[in-house]
Amino acid sequence: MRILFITDPLETFKTYKDSTYAMMTEAAARGHELFFCLQSQLSLVNQRVEALVRPLSLRGDGHDWYEVGEPAAQALAAFDAVLMRKDPPFDMEYVTSTWLLELAEAQGARVFNKPRAIRDHSEKVSIGEFPQFTAPTLVSRDMGRIRAFHAEHRDIVIKPLDGMGGMGVFRVGADGMNLGAIVETLGDNGARTLMAQRYIPEIKDGDKRILLIGGEPVPYALARVPMAGEVRGNLAVGGMGRAQPLSARDRAIAEALAPRLWERGLLLVGLDVIGDYLTEINVTSPTCFQEITQQTGFHVASMFVDALERAVASMPR
Repeated sequence: MRILFITDPLETFKTYKDSTYAMMTEAAARGHELFFCLQSQLSLVNQRVEALVRPLSLRGDGHDWYEVGEPAAQALAAFDAVLMRKDPPFDMEYVTSTWLLELAEAQGARVFNKPRAIRDHSEKVSIGEFPQFTAPTLVSRDMGRIRAFHAEHRDIVIKPLDGMGGMGVFRVGADGMNLGAIVETLGDNGARTLMAQRYIPEIKDGDKRILLIGGEPVPYALARVPMAGEVRGNLAVGGMGRAQPLSARDRAIAEALAPRLWERGLLLVGLDVIGDYLTEINVTSPTCFQEITQQTGFHVASMFVDALERAVASMPR
């Protein structure tokens, strides 16, 4: 296959933990041809969606790890698979990219995750579709409603809807200290909608990342355990990753969501689960492949490329 990866700049990759790098390595080992472009290099030219792409070769060196060929404009439909692996923020440029990628699909491109599914799926608000698995949650920009939610639950977490990597996540305890200031700051004085959730004490045991690939759960989760004094387990803010088998509750959540999300064109999904509760459904650029593989021996990237190959084979042009 000819696979185009739409990513952040290659020089920013941390290859020892980057999931896109793991995908690339596995695909190259199987003889697939790799290509690379940036989100900013997507264009609609004479009614054809194309990108300025470069052939990509891997050197097997974790530092000087890649070599790229000369850039050339190519139609996205000329590739067997296009993988959208640009990290958030999910801003208007990201939305514009999904519009272009959706046009490319109409021209014969096979895009993963499906652009419409990415665009229509809020990684935080989407948990509202599965209330049987969630802790008490409020989505609002109304200060009065947020204060009432805190008064009811006493210990809550507040976060923006467009954050990533634990950015902007605050815990407000029973004393309500700084609740107003936090809501005003995160919510830009009522201009932005926020999410509030009842605090889940099991965060001390980790914020579990459960990967769904091609409608099936990976049998291990990565529990991201907060560092001392933190309520955020995200690896980006110093959390420690600990791979562990799915619990019975983890598996129940994963098996309930996996086929439904796969039907929508979401080849790869990252569920966030704290204790017994689903807190987020990540679809833009889920990670944790390498940490799970390194600690358990389960080859997540192999499962992913298997699923990608099956998906492409089932979608003849």
